[in-house]
Amino acid sequence: MNITRRNFTYTVAGASALYPFNRIGIALARQDQERKLRYCIVGLGRIAMGHFMPACKMSQKSQVIAFVSGHRDKAEKMAAEYNVPAKNIYSYANYDEIASNKDIDAVYIALPNSMHAEYSIRAAKAGKHVLCEKPMATSLPDSQAIVDACKAAGKKLMIAYRCQYEPTNLRAIQMIHEGQLGTIQAIESANGFNERPGEWRLEKKLAGGGPLMDVGIYSLNACRYLTGENPVHVEGYCSVIDQDGRFKEVEENVSWNMTFPSGVVASCNTTYGADMPGFFRVHGSKGMIHMQPAFAYEGLHLKADIQGQPPIDEPNHQKDPYEFVLEADDFADCVFQNKEPKANGEEGLRDMQYMAQIYGSCGRTM
Repeated sequence: MNITRRNFTYTVAGASALYPFNRIGIALARQDQERKLRYCIVGLGRIAMGHFMPACKMSQKSQVIAFVSGHRDKAEKMAAEYNVPAKNIYSYANYDEIASNKDIDAVYIALPNSMHAEYSIRAAKAGKHVLCEKPMATSLPDSQAIVDACKAAGKKLMIAYRCQYEPTNLRAIQMIHEGQLGTIQAIESANGFNERPGEWRLEKKLAGGGPLMDVGIYSLNACRYLTGENPVHVEGYCSVIDQDGRFKEVEENVSWNMTFPSGVVASCNTTYGADMPGFFRVHGSKGMIHMQPAFAYEGLHLKADIQGQPPIDEPNHQKDPYEFVLEADDFADCVFQNKEPKANGEEGLRDMQYMAQIYGSCGRTM
């Protein structure tokens, strides 16, 4: 596999799109500001109801317009809260009928991992743009099939890497790319939690894998966006320590190392066996950035010690679901302005490739 340096761009706070200084350009800009991307929410679980849907309420560019759920009573309750008409409530059996609903611009896929591919592909075939939660699928062929389906349909595809749009992470990226840390040498990152028995994430058929697929992917993706590079070597180690019945199908712990083209080395850990607050540390020749929490829905906190500068201590006081607002708004901009999402299908596919390599070096498969 030919891996090259990534073309990573970040948006500086306060920046705005530039439109042609003519009447047509001004009219288009005004139209974009007034439009809202109308979402069909596919899967009424915790991340949809607790985070993404409230974000759409706060957004000036996004709107919940339809639901797909296997629980009609739950969907009707949400419909009352979000002013969704009864005709826009679908089951999984009649999901393909969204094709004829002109109210729906895009779908937000918030289903268990193993269902991402099917419902993303069917959405693209129905003529809808796709915002899919990560990981984008549970296999490389399924991930590629999502990318291919959206391209064939001419529809936008974004994978929900909300940290790539979050200001504190962008601040860390900016500091690194401006050379404030000097030459980057190493990165450390971890993210995990103590998973409860009975959760779908412990079923390989639904999840595709254990904590690496769920929360370890944050560390993997962070190392890539912090360096702006893709790793040239990846090696992982898996283990199960707690013999309490939870980890019959998926791993409990994963540790992996990565080497990047510049020579930067990264060491990452994830677990379902202990609370492991998400963090990253970036070590450079002139200093260090430490962010903890780095991947949470709120409370992110950036610290840095850099030669010749006062210590940096920058907590982010924004509250959940602000990260989801930024994510949804960026996808709306991509659709309305015909831009390629930063966190596009190829970005999600890359992480799937590296996770496959990590599992392969552990003697496991996704």
